[in-house]
Amino acid sequence: MSNESHMIMDEMAMKRALTRIAHEILERNSGVEGCILAGIKTRGVYLAQRLAERLEAIEGTAIPWMELDVTSYRDDRAEQGKNSASAQLSVSVQGKKVILLDDVLYTGRTIRAAMDAIMDAGRPDSIQLAVLVDRGHRELPIRPDYIGKNVPTSKSEEIEVLLQETDGTDLVRILQARGDE
Repeated sequence: MSNESHMIMDEMAMKRALTRIAHEILERNSGVEGCILAGIKTRGVYLAQRLAERLEAIEGTAIPWMELDVTSYRDDRAEQGKNSASAQLSVSVQGKKVILLDDVLYTGRTIRAAMDAIMDAGRPDSIQLAVLVDRGHRELPIRPDYIGKNVPTSKSEEIEVLLQETDGTDLVRILQARGDE
């Protein structure tokens, strides 16, 4: 099998999407007071960091953000070690509006795991979801509140998000699997 790729977002498109998401978050929450960003490891963390910077630049107020590792909360992993993620939360979620950030929303299982981790750590006022790319194919009833780009895909396709912090460049591309030739 070989892969054919097609770029769907370049660096500028990603910046515009994050800026739009920042404005939507501010509008929906009347500012950033009482809000926390929670970036799902790995790329969601960098997106949360970037979004926090944009929100502070727009609003003039810093918004706390944290890294969320949901590995032990996944229902599709062999090792199940519940409660280990709750100890990793660096910010209290009690009574806060938690805005989860991830790069790609697909089946919804990662988001469900993230919500479980957050609920184990406390009782937030609300949990909102921001994703850079929504590719469809949900297996759970999860819908994002903020979307950078909707990209309808087939199950044979894959969305690849590359970030400067991990990959040396900013872009999103769709990988189309091609049959054996």
